[in-house]
Amino acid sequence: MSKREIENLIVTSIEKEVVSAHTQTRYRQPLISFSEVRKIEFDRLKSIVGEHHLMPDDLLPGAQSIVAFFLPFSEEVVRANFRSPYVAREWAMAYVETNNLISHICDILFHALNNFGVEAVSEPPTYSFDKEKLVARWSHRSIAVLAGLGSFGLNKLVITDSGCAGRFGSLLLKARLTPTPRKPKERCLYFYDGSCIKCIKRCPVNALKVNGEFERTVCYKYIMEVDAFFDDLPLTDVCGKCSVGLPCSLQSAVR
Repeated sequence: MSKREIENLIVTSIEKEVVSAHTQTRYRQPLISFSEVRKIEFDRLKSIVGEHHLMPDDLLPGAQSIVAFFLPFSEEVVRANFRSPYVAREWAMAYVETNNLISHICDILFHALNNFGVEAVSEPPTYSFDKEKLVARWSHRSIAVLAGLGSFGLNKLVITDSGCAGRFGSLLLKARLTPTPRKPKERCLYFYDGSCIKCIKRCPVNALKVNGEFERTVCYKYIMEVDAFFDDLPLTDVCGKCSVGLPCSLQSAVR
């Protein structure tokens, strides 16, 4: 199965879900990247985020390649959450629907690859995290960085060339695919020249700090309050204020 076929499956999966009205959320063009599994990079990742983070072989022994993708929300969804004094319903809905969509995409890719005799595996887009330490055992954002989709910003989110307002997914497979050429660059204005801390100011509970600290428990408590507010929706432990109304919301802040 070729890279082009994988890319087409991702794109058509999104289009079909939108056309069939299974999702109200609209998206901009997805970003897709392919990478080799490099043990040295995962060793470095493990040393940064902690021993809890899984290695590729923990999920798929003999894994050789990574498919990472980013589903950027439409400008309307991003604008709604920026304008709303609280978390916008459109944003909460986008969180739920996009998590389902990512799982759907990975399921389609899994079966398609298996039809070609290629083993594959994916982790859920969310909720596979330690409820006490509030850390994920497989960070799709970190995998996206390893795959060259973007770089981390001051807001602890990955900023891509299509911004940071959206959701990430990833898949491991036991086959060699030509890696997407990487273009290492800084996309966060704060890390580039120190000129922007808007994401810090946007956080409604001051969980983000300019010194890089992130008060996970404060953030988590708030997003669980958001979930209680949207009690008619599935679990909506989400806020997203640190990803809207920013120079990096819809594009890289650094040109």
